Amino acid sequence: DPCRNFHCKRGKVCHADKQGKPHCICQDPAACPPTKDYEHVCGTDNKTYDGTCQLFGTKCLLEGTKIGRQLHLDYMGSCKYIPPCTDNEVDQFPLRMRDWLKNILIQYYERDLNTSGILTEKQRNKVKKIYQNDKRLVAGDHPVELLLHDFEKNYHMYVYPVHWQFHQLDQHPVDRLLTHSELAPLRASLVPMEHCITRFFQECDGDQDKVIALKEWCHCFGIKE
Repeated sequence: DPCRNFHCKRGKVCHADKQGKPHCICQDPAACPPTKDYEHVCGTDNKTYDGTCQLFGTKCLLEGTKIGRQLHLDYMGSCKYIPPCTDNEVDQFPLRMRDWLKNILIQYYERDLNTSGILTEKQRNKVKKIYQNDKRLVAGDHPVELLLHDFEKNYHMYVYPVHWQFHQLDQHPVDRLLTHSELAPLRASLVPMEHCITRFFQECDGDQDKVIALKEWCHCFGIKE
């Protein structure tokens, strides 16, 4: 099979021509495998697609057009009304996000106690210090005032989770800069729950150069190091 090890970018599939040479052609959206309701995604055209296969196949067919350039994955789930983010809400967002990142790492650490593999040994050692600290604020739906107080009192517990998330996203390429496409996986999964995340990332790009540097990322989350 000439297509076996032939890689095509999202929205395209491999097709062998008459000479048996592999080529990438646009995925036919109608030929995408069936999906469940929870696999639906919302495009930036405010249209619900059955899944990412259908969305990126459609984008590929529109390649070279203004509509195609503007079409991206907006968020996971069917399209719905996303309320605008107020100034007060965007100020509160990093408080919840820092706490959420810390708790995710704690969950990973607890899971690794039984079956290691999620975190590296170096990461486990970093999270262990947070996990064993008896002053740690346990997971829960805490009021903003408590999150702010805990950040000021236990600042050192939040430094590593913020750095960790940046390096998890900084993958293509690893250059200490986060592009729109690198932020997309985190943003797309959180928009339905955290409607301020889009505005937060936009304002996080202080010099408006379309990428978020590590220094800008830390500044947005109140991390000085």
